[in-house]
Amino acid sequence: MYQPPLFRETRPEVLHALIRNHPLGLLICNGSAGPVANPLPFLLDADVGPNGRLRAHLARANPQWRLLADTPDMPVLVVFQGADSYITPSWYETKRETGKVVPTWNYATVQVRGTARVIDDKDWLAGQIAELTKTHEADRAEPWQVTDAPDAYIAAQIKGVIGLEIDITGIDGKWKVSQNRPVGDRIGVAEGIEADQRATDGMAQLVRRYGGLTGE
Repeated sequence: MYQPPLFRETRPEVLHALIRNHPLGLLICNGSAGPVANPLPFLLDADVGPNGRLRAHLARANPQWRLLADTPDMPVLVVFQGADSYITPSWYETKRETGKVVPTWNYATVQVRGTARVIDDKDWLAGQIAELTKTHEADRAEPWQVTDAPDAYIAAQIKGVIGLEIDITGIDGKWKVSQNRPVGDRIGVAEGIEADQRATDGMAQLVRRYGGLTGE
């Protein structure tokens, strides 16, 4: 990933937070006909090994897992996309001063590299599914639990999926959130995003935080 120093994010807690807040990662590997990619919801075990581990499951009908199974420890790339927003030059103070501005796109993203292992174990899969469900149901008024469904139904569902673990060998973060713009432009971007219902609220917060506009 192209990473100008100003946009590089290296703090593990920040990178891990993006993965947990945006857990649908794009799993990418090489197949005989070229790259193969599928979106999967991941769990992050940050304390496993030197760099952490990702866990997921995918449908047995999905041929990507066979590519991974046929090549033990195949290198993979998982891309997690955080907040993003189109940035119009109309938000820049510089537009009014010189007119020398162009549109751009702000975004925060994390790329994880690692080696993948396929896991065909019903107990592992049951635990994975239960934890993934608990993670995303926890803040609901009436959380759904795997045990709410009939045992036979869940057992049949588990037969239809396969597990995946990825030991992380490298993790890169890029927060392109207007840090390269003058202070007046950063303020204009944050305020513009907050006023634009089409934009992402999370991006306004990132522009303020990384642009030194919040005191953090």
